[in-house]
Amino acid sequence: MSPAPISDPERPLRVLVVEDDPATLATTVEMLQALGHWATGVGTAESAQSRYFDGAFDVVMTDVGLPALSGLDLAASLRAKHPIRILFATGQPAPAKPLPGARWLQKPFGIEALAEALEALRGSGGCPNRDSPSTAPAH
Repeated sequence: MSPAPISDPERPLRVLVVEDDPATLATTVEMLQALGHWATGVGTAESAQSRYFDGAFDVVMTDVGLPALSGLDLAASLRAKHPIRILFATGQPAPAKPLPGARWLQKPFGIEALAEALEALRGSGGCPNRDSPSTAPAH
């Protein structure tokens, strides 16, 4: 039940951005739109959970250090029910043990780094299904 690869490079991705800093959220959504993708954002993991439904998004891009529910917890809760690609965008260093099927984008990042991270997710399944772990490296 992992998501199908999005191999058509012309197809815009649909990205849900989860970021608690309003300026960073707005800038990230603007960068995604400048890259030709469709993006919307929310300020909390709880809002993302209520906004997410199957087929609406190709990628969930989340900060790790969110209030209340962390980005890691959000990713785990979404993946328990849905096959979804996750892009962690955070100032925290990448974990020593890669998270299967996820990409790690270190803040601050520029538009080129964002584009590269999205392209890495585009061709991969990006997310392990609930029954079999992925060996995709985290970045």
